[in-house]
Amino acid sequence: MDVIQPGKLLSRIDSPSDLRKLEKSQLPDLVNELRQYIIDVVSVYGGHFGASLGVTEMTVALHYVFNTPDDQLVWDVGHQAYGHKILTGRRDNFSTNRTYKGLSGFPKRSESEYDTFGVGHSSTSISAALGMAAGSKIQNDDSRQHIAVIGDGAMTGGMAFEAMNNAGVSNSNLLIVLNDNCMSIDPNVGALKEYLTDITTSHTYNKLRDEVWKMLGKISKFGPNAQEIASKIENGLKSAILKQSNLFESLNLRYFGPIDGHDIHHMVEVLNDLKDIPGPKILHCLTVKGKGYALAEKDQTRWHAPGKFDKITGEIHKVIHDEPQAPKYQDVFGNTLVELADNDEKIVGITPAMPSGSSMNIMMKAYPDRSFDVGIAEQHAVTFSAGLATRGLTPFCNIYSSFMQRAYDQVVHDVAIQKLPVVFCLDRAGIAGADGPTHHGAYDLPYMRCLPNMVVSAPMNEEELRNLMFTASEWKEGPFTIRYPRGQGVMPQWKTKMKKVEVGKGRKVREGSDLAILSIGHIGNHALKAARILEAKDIEAAHYDMRFVKPLDEELLHEVFRNHRLVLTVEDGTVVGGFGSAILEFMAANNYASRVKLLGIPDKVVEHGTQDQLYSECGYNAEDIAKEAQILIRDYVKAL
Repeated sequence: MDVIQPGKLLSRIDSPSDLRKLEKSQLPDLVNELRQYIIDVVSVYGGHFGASLGVTEMTVALHYVFNTPDDQLVWDVGHQAYGHKILTGRRDNFSTNRTYKGLSGFPKRSESEYDTFGVGHSSTSISAALGMAAGSKIQNDDSRQHIAVIGDGAMTGGMAFEAMNNAGVSNSNLLIVLNDNCMSIDPNVGALKEYLTDITTSHTYNKLRDEVWKMLGKISKFGPNAQEIASKIENGLKSAILKQSNLFESLNLRYFGPIDGHDIHHMVEVLNDLKDIPGPKILHCLTVKGKGYALAEKDQTRWHAPGKFDKITGEIHKVIHDEPQAPKYQDVFGNTLVELADNDEKIVGITPAMPSGSSMNIMMKAYPDRSFDVGIAEQHAVTFSAGLATRGLTPFCNIYSSFMQRAYDQVVHDVAIQKLPVVFCLDRAGIAGADGPTHHGAYDLPYMRCLPNMVVSAPMNEEELRNLMFTASEWKEGPFTIRYPRGQGVMPQWKTKMKKVEVGKGRKVREGSDLAILSIGHIGNHALKAARILEAKDIEAAHYDMRFVKPLDEELLHEVFRNHRLVLTVEDGTVVGGFGSAILEFMAANNYASRVKLLGIPDKVVEHGTQDQLYSECGYNAEDIAKEAQILIRDYVKAL
């Protein structure tokens, strides 16, 4: 494959210091080259797309005006930071973005000194940048700038408001750049979206804004008294600003804008002015997600991360299969939820800003009055679900496994302790793939199974997912967790009739006398393949799909340990405190003396790559499971 060449100006930018050597008149050309390079590379190699196109001018302006990396630049979430990576020394290996052992798809401290804070989940940038600013103040470093770039989608996360509330009384050298494009992955929702729309369309406010900028433009003419004059201007206008009920001013953040985030010259001019204004402040920039690629501007959700595509025609490349393919687990979830809702008017759906990613959009289309997108607010999603449950409804709260970590206190305090029947559907459990360590659902089995009153389950296939959802919809004794992986299942013909499963009951999938393989969830399909590999080597492996980590099927486990001296547990979660640990606890409590070996995600940070690459690295694809079983048998025989 031919190497993708950058444009003439971009090829000279190996660091922001090179960027700052350009004349201002050259910046529009550089912006065009940077945007085209992102289109060229992502169309061939895949990755996030629309977000970085929308902040191309902003990215160039920030690095042109501020002395990065000495000035600290923090990107919220980070899927919009491709231009940032290209301008900060990673241009020539940008094609490795999100590939195994290549560049991370998000800013990462170990990757570059320009990545001041590792991100991947939303709403953290203001807190991090404020912490940096406070640290600089303690160290008497008054010249360093601290900039948080946050989208209006991420601004719906409560942590962003907590940080702004703190920043307003901090007197820290902090600039918040609000990238307002009315989008996260899906269109933004909620009162903040409406407020930002109001403030950007208010004629009075925009007239006031123009007057502010005219006055600020004259500040430099006043010499050493510029800051004092700026303060007088601000105080004189504050009462008028507050008449517009400015949310940010009420938090004691100096508000500037809204401005056109695609006007590179104005962006540079404004950022240079703001450098000289002390204290916490916010710059409101209006942008278009997908800017510069017409199809991405038109369908922003689809082009958030479209995969590989033809940049000329816009055709998104899809793999053509000869055989019927199994659906994605999340699509099975979405369609099954509607089936359940058809027959039970108490069922409702909740998602924190991931309707398309989780397939909650299917429920939202069928039952808009019984579906809730609460914005990027996982904590609120959980307690909101708890409130619904108190009214006798059956909430299906769908949150990615790694995102649920953010709402753990609410799961404990507001749901589990109160024994409220909330169904938690944890998408992206296990290895998530190219999104990397911030998105791997490695920890949900330990953090859910330790909670009183909680049921924790995982389906081995689509039929089991449907059965568990049906079971959970009728479970009224407390919360019920169902976790499943990203991607396809194993059953092309998946629309089986739903059956109720006895809570806490597993199933024997395969007979065998030499050892027992115990699995939980989709990884059980790898375990089943391993058993077949072993059969070809004259080793008879029994296979048990346990279905539930809590409560465990103790009757089935007594059968396992009475009949097998060798047991292998397999899970697509961390081995520390997870399913295997639960089996060891059972064995110890019942004085069994079998040899048990645990396979799962090791106790380390697993980086990014394809799911197959990472499962192989962790050592538990089907061949690895079979190999571990043989080692277990060999070591046992040696010890006899």
